[in-house]
Amino acid sequence: MRASVGLLLLVLLPLLPCVPGLPFYNGFYYSPSGRNLGNGHGEGTSVTLPCRYHYKPALVSPRPVRIKWWKLSENGAPEQDVLVSIGQRQRSFGDYQGRVHLLQDRELEASLELQDLQPEDSGRYRCEVIDGLEDESGVVELELRGVVFPYQPSQGRYKLNFPKAQQACEEQDAVVASFEQLFRAWEEGLDWCNAGWLEDGSVQYPITLPREPCGGLGLAPGVRSYGPRHHRLSRYDVFCFTAALKGQVYYLEHPEKLTLTEAREACREDGAHIAKVGQLFAAWKFRGLDHCDAGWLADGSARYPVAHPRPNCGPPEPGVRSFGFPDPQSRSYGVYCYRQR
Repeated sequence: MRASVGLLLLVLLPLLPCVPGLPFYNGFYYSPSGRNLGNGHGEGTSVTLPCRYHYKPALVSPRPVRIKWWKLSENGAPEQDVLVSIGQRQRSFGDYQGRVHLLQDRELEASLELQDLQPEDSGRYRCEVIDGLEDESGVVELELRGVVFPYQPSQGRYKLNFPKAQQACEEQDAVVASFEQLFRAWEEGLDWCNAGWLEDGSVQYPITLPREPCGGLGLAPGVRSYGPRHHRLSRYDVFCFTAALKGQVYYLEHPEKLTLTEAREACREDGAHIAKVGQLFAAWKFRGLDHCDAGWLADGSARYPVAHPRPNCGPPEPGVRSFGFPDPQSRSYGVYCYRQR
């Protein structure tokens, strides 16, 4: 009699609700700081999505199976093939090439190791095991815990349609935030009165302290929504999300203040590049970058990160302070550089 194959994903089930329509649902959360929630493991900027299978009744000897991982469609994005394996042969696809491989250090193992994590790697992944005519599959959700930051360009408030918002986040080493990411940021204290695009094409903003200019005093704290907006005709700011920091952000010690052009050149002479906004936020959030001097960034803004608030260093809360977009010829600022590791 032929043994049937059954798939078991090793993740803590009680932590997360079920998703209707799926045979079973599992969630896996990964933090770039090295803290993991769930039965999986990650280190640095890599993570393992757990997947194991078993036979009923058990096989006397193992036999080769076909294993496939792919990322499920979300918010209009198409499905993406990640990896296919038959026996010891593995093939990865697209942006995942060179970043994924199966862990096969024990029998009946189909877990996927994903390296060099990118913010866009967040999402739901399906693991499928095929043995002849038998197949089973299950879903793991990978959510990168990063930092959400509001962003508006040098042209000012409410200048971005949805494609421009996507481009603006990408230019700052980030992606457009999802509602879940914005909601978690609000739970952690993010309060911002300007509405911004989210990944699903809606426009929302987080309020922790209700006030008259931000929807009025009569509304409770929360993430307030304008709903979906026209992708090309509507214009707002954007909420960006960044998770991984692959290098070092630092304030360049320099004998004098710099113009924007001089700042770019100073970083190059130091073997680095001028830092992007997303890189500065990630360094502040995950590396505790704390410096009270404002410095130029790649988009022409001037900002500084404060992890430990103190007198004469801005407001009493931790955060990344902004001086907006000063005159590029101004010699009032230093520069934050980014060096790839």
